[in-house]
Amino acid sequence: MISAGFLGLLAGIIGFLAFVPYILDTLNHKTKPNKATWIIWAVMGLIIAASYWSAGARDTAWTPIGYAIGILAVTALSFKYGEEKWTRLDKGCLLGAGAGLAIWAVTSEPIFALYLTTAVDAIGGIPTILKTYKRPETESRAAWAMFLVANSLNLIAIGEWTLTIALYPVYVFILSLTMNVLIFRPNSSARRAARGRNK
Repeated sequence: MISAGFLGLLAGIIGFLAFVPYILDTLNHKTKPNKATWIIWAVMGLIIAASYWSAGARDTAWTPIGYAIGILAVTALSFKYGEEKWTRLDKGCLLGAGAGLAIWAVTSEPIFALYLTTAVDAIGGIPTILKTYKRPETESRAAWAMFLVANSLNLIAIGEWTLTIALYPVYVFILSLTMNVLIFRPNSSARRAARGRNK
């Protein structure tokens, strides 16, 4: 029988490797990361990985650790290859994330930090979700499919279904599932093909 520890480690490896096609697609101008999302995700990724580990997660901790590393790379690329304009939504999400960090800074509880930073991380995803809804061709299909596989395995790796342990795996699973639905919906293929012809 496959252990939860092995599944968690496998999820972390696949999640980390998912950044390879995302980075390649970004460098080839096929994917355009939203700066606000990735800046928030970079800051939150580091905090979530640390607080998740501090809260007692072990088998499912490899995914946030792998994500934190990959997110930093995409964030750096987003300044050159990402969306050029900052929308009001982008700025609002950044302000919301900053407020969440300020609240977190006055506390010392790792569990509270995990709850709050996961919420802020979700706020950071809003610009990218809306961008993908409008322009699904600007996100990497291969990367998000791999993220979904990793996050699905991470759910299976949960050994103890408490709110503290399950919160992050459930959140990233819902996020990656949402992104896959938007990217792979029927009209996204036509838009991707049209974008390729217009280059």
